[in-house]
Amino acid sequence: MATAKAKTINYEACRKGGTVSIPGVYGGFVDKVPLGAAFNKGLTMKMGQTHVHRYLRPLLDRVQKGEIDPTFVITHRMKLDEAPDTYEIFKHKKDNCIKVVLKP
Repeated sequence: MATAKAKTINYEACRKGGTVSIPGVYGGFVDKVPLGAAFNKGLTMKMGQTHVHRYLRPLLDRVQKGEIDPTFVITHRMKLDEAPDTYEIFKHKKDNCIKVVLKP
């Protein structure tokens, strides 16, 4: 789930009459979305579940070929037995945690 600041920037950066796309995974109730600003700018919002099954194989192929490097998003690498503590770090975004890789 994006931070409130990131959500606000999306709407501020979009031109009048533009479209804000929010692909992802359902995250429950969302607050701090500047609907008034979006309404005043006449923005269109498009959102929905990410089509994982459609894109997974082609993306994995590109990663394996070295065409895409997703490692920039990994902020933490931990041992598998540290998973419970690591989840708390991730959940509360401590230490600027974005993505964790757990290793056995």
